[in-house]
Amino acid sequence: MSVHTEKSLPRQSLKELGISARNVIDFLTYLKAHSIELHSLMLVRHGQVAAEGWWAPYGPDLPHMLFSLSKSFTSTAIGMAVQEGKLSVDDPVVSFFPKDAPEVISPNLAAMQIKHLLMMGTGHAFDTMDPLARAKDGNWVKAFLEQPVEHQPGSSFLYNTGATYMLSAILQKVTGETLLQYLQPRLFEPLGIVNPTWENCPRGVNTGGFGLKVTTEDIAKFGQLYLQKGLWGGQRLVEESWINAATSKQISNGDGGDSDWAQGYGYQFWRCRHGVYRGDGAFGQFCIVLPEHEAVLAMTSGTNDLQGVLNGVWEHLLQAFDEEKGNLTEEDVAAEKELQHILEGLYIEPPRIEANSVREAEFGNGKNCLLEPNDLDLQSTRIEIHGDTAVLEIHDKRGEHLVELGRQAWRLGRTTLFEEEEQIAASFTWKSPETLLLSIQRIETPFRLGFEIELLEDGIEILNTVNVSFGEPTPAPIRGRLQ
Repeated sequence: MSVHTEKSLPRQSLKELGISARNVIDFLTYLKAHSIELHSLMLVRHGQVAAEGWWAPYGPDLPHMLFSLSKSFTSTAIGMAVQEGKLSVDDPVVSFFPKDAPEVISPNLAAMQIKHLLMMGTGHAFDTMDPLARAKDGNWVKAFLEQPVEHQPGSSFLYNTGATYMLSAILQKVTGETLLQYLQPRLFEPLGIVNPTWENCPRGVNTGGFGLKVTTEDIAKFGQLYLQKGLWGGQRLVEESWINAATSKQISNGDGGDSDWAQGYGYQFWRCRHGVYRGDGAFGQFCIVLPEHEAVLAMTSGTNDLQGVLNGVWEHLLQAFDEEKGNLTEEDVAAEKELQHILEGLYIEPPRIEANSVREAEFGNGKNCLLEPNDLDLQSTRIEIHGDTAVLEIHDKRGEHLVELGRQAWRLGRTTLFEEEEQIAASFTWKSPETLLLSIQRIETPFRLGFEIELLEDGIEILNTVNVSFGEPTPAPIRGRLQ
């Protein structure tokens, strides 16, 4: 259990909060049975944390990449700017960027308002994010305004991350501050969210639709703020009318049924079954608000089965709430102890195939290996194994990057291999006598990278794998010659 300052949510036992520990255990069992990889979870009721756990090497103090859960924070900033009179949801999008607008403004583009960006009803036929990211001049606003708007804004739902970027750009235009700067005194500081970071576009505008990194408890506090209709510590941070609008159905996104992606969409929040709403992001980053039970569930994950996570919540956690707090039995007390034991032992197992290989000595000599041209722009690599530690050294156009790995056990460290320096956990095992498997868990993200390095007669071949992705093609094997 980490140390909690007054900026943290208070802790209470499940019994006192009227939550069945058995149901929480059943939820964790369900995740395991369905091979769903969670990285953290925090269950809050009546503003108090009832259960929390991190799958080591993930931990409570580590921020986690939120992907599209960032969108709900962007929506909140727009709500605050509306209440400050800086803009209105009825303002035309094109009115903020006269210099970046196309010479001929189509009727549909002219009709597109801020509310259409918020509800994902811009009228586009495809997500505009790709053309934005490809803009050679880095002017994402201009690239957005250039896209054809095939349908009347507000007439149909299309998930559009470029639309959320435009909300960030508009906010920066009217306030002179980035989204992150704007939210700092208004949201992050009051909630005790420390050191949030947000990615930028090439022109210094926060990406809005993705790119925010905060901790699991920060996600829980954000959900709690919404549950409390915008009040925090006796202070009003967001107007109740905005919370109601943002979390209610603004546009239809399907015909309901069993899908939690077809229950209606608000202002960058999804409606769910069971009277629940949520913000979510790729690979299972969740802020789920259950108003009927006065509860919030925050989770970070590395899974492609987001509906599977929600099905588990509905199946096991919806039944966990008991309005009569005194109804819990001795069995419940025993279950709470069992749950505590489970939560303290959560762990992502590193791959363990063979601890040793007869060919390991060939890696001990630290020979440099020149790599053939490859998709990842890696130039050379070297591995040294001493005892239970392997050191991977990789050279690319940015320079030299080191990764320290434990033998069939996670080794915590930092690396610059993935652009910015970040915290990682890394391990190695032998897949076969000729093939060394390196695993790097990027513990501020959902990603786990695998490098399978096969010893050939005249060099090596490297195969790349990743646990979750947006469906990018797997890089071709990389060949290298020992010098």
